[in-house]
Amino acid sequence: MYADNTLTPREAIRLCALGTLAAKPMAYDDVVFAVRHFVSRVTGPSLDLMGESVELLKFESLVEETEINGETLLQITDQGRDVLGTLMRTNLRAGSGDINDLVMALKIKFLEFLPEGDQRAQAEILIETCESELARLDDLRAHHEEASRHLAEWLDIEIQMLEHRLNWLNALRSEISDKDGSRKSA
Repeated sequence: MYADNTLTPREAIRLCALGTLAAKPMAYDDVVFAVRHFVSRVTGPSLDLMGESVELLKFESLVEETEINGETLLQITDQGRDVLGTLMRTNLRAGSGDINDLVMALKIKFLEFLPEGDQRAQAEILIETCESELARLDDLRAHHEEASRHLAEWLDIEIQMLEHRLNWLNALRSEISDKDGSRKSA
């Protein structure tokens, strides 16, 4: 983990593998495929994001083999669930990029594995990150408005996407708050 309590690329892959197995036990090859497929579709092909060895997760007692209907499957252990929770509770780096996109997608995908209070806290982190990115692009747009029409138009598209994401994240936070009763009635 980085000093700012954000995930390294390797830990993002670990989060993906553990979250995938928290959803349901799977065969070894299916876990490898599911992780590789999700990561490569979010980030594109990247040598920096080669999959973490499932064998290492087994060695660290985060996953274990189990026999279900005569088939050997991997399942997450209690220790693996603890590590999953720790990885899910990390911060998100300011700015954008493939790793940030991956971590954000993983946090959203596996949000259900956190208690509702932690879900709300993660929604807040995602909102703050999105607001920070939106402010950065708004500032860039304001300072380069006259320099290049094409840059301004491209930034407008990026800003619109971030505004849409921010609206969705605010709705997610409200949904979580409504679910756990922490939202006050008007």
